[in-house]
Amino acid sequence: MAYIDKKAAVVILNDGATFYGKAVGLGGTATGEICFNTGTTGYQEIFTDPSYFGQIMVTTNAHIGNYGTSIEESESSGVTISALVCKNFSETFSRSLADEDLLSYLSKNNLVIITDVDTRALVAYIRENGAQNAIVSTQVNDLPALHQQLKDVPSMKGLELASQVSCKEPYFFGDPSAKYKVAALDLGIKTNILKNLAKRDVYIKVFPYNTSFEEMKMFEPDGYFISNGPGDPQPLTDAILTAQNIIAAREPLFGICLGHQVIALAQGISTYKMHNGHRGINHPIKNILTGKGEITSQNHGFAINREEAEKTENVEVTHYHLNDDTVAGIKLKNAPCFSVQYHPEAGPGPNDATYLFDDFISLINNPKN
Repeated sequence: MAYIDKKAAVVILNDGATFYGKAVGLGGTATGEICFNTGTTGYQEIFTDPSYFGQIMVTTNAHIGNYGTSIEESESSGVTISALVCKNFSETFSRSLADEDLLSYLSKNNLVIITDVDTRALVAYIRENGAQNAIVSTQVNDLPALHQQLKDVPSMKGLELASQVSCKEPYFFGDPSAKYKVAALDLGIKTNILKNLAKRDVYIKVFPYNTSFEEMKMFEPDGYFISNGPGDPQPLTDAILTAQNIIAAREPLFGICLGHQVIALAQGISTYKMHNGHRGINHPIKNILTGKGEITSQNHGFAINREEAEKTENVEVTHYHLNDDTVAGIKLKNAPCFSVQYHPEAGPGPNDATYLFDDFISLINNPKN
């Protein structure tokens, strides 16, 4: 691979903080909420995770691109982040299983890539001042215009994004002759979630984000699933109503991340935007039901209200995040329903929480337990 040509570039945060670097690839300008992920591996899974739609990703790992990309490691059909900011962007890769280099992979998606940034200083600033809107650009000679463009970027709070990453039409995943059938509401579903369900003898029909319970139940599923996804959960009124109707019908229901928040909202528990959110592959969780700790992969900027969850009569909090005591899992006492605020499909990340898919199958088999 030839030497990467670099252009002067800038990262400007909503509060005016400015960081400089170099752009590789196509250059240009991109906007979104700036956040960081602490994972040391799994950059391809992160860049293709629909939950990151609308966000500028800062990677804390010093080297990005050094093991290339593989078609098997994508979590969706394409790159979903708004832009990438990193310290060192590797021009070459050395993994034999890789299909191509990261620059070629990202360039196909016209992604703005800013490297040579002091990411330690940038991440420290975000940690202190919170995730906020930002603009990245190679138009370094017209900073006032960039500041003006940044003013027009909508806040993530109150922003509905699931409709932009959800499927437009229903589709199927898995073996049609599988033992179980699950109807999945796609708010930005990751491919590895579907793989984990299919691995457990499940045939899945994936529905658009605003599909009603009445339409989903025509599939005659054994259980229902509400997926992860981007944006604020509160504007998802259709998904919240669907969750309420599934719960009222006492059908088995499992939710992950945004799906977890939708289920909480369906129970009258409010959500809020976090200062930074949780994004990484080593977040510690305490499972209250088993007393065990779990190391988990997480990606969310919203959480459910702990006080309200603990006071809601029909809700039992099952998991807490050990770093900040936020709610990481709930189950309902009056319906076969549970949800978690992290990613048990481990894409990327540890396998501590994959048992949750087995729990879902057990719930389907014994919905009254």
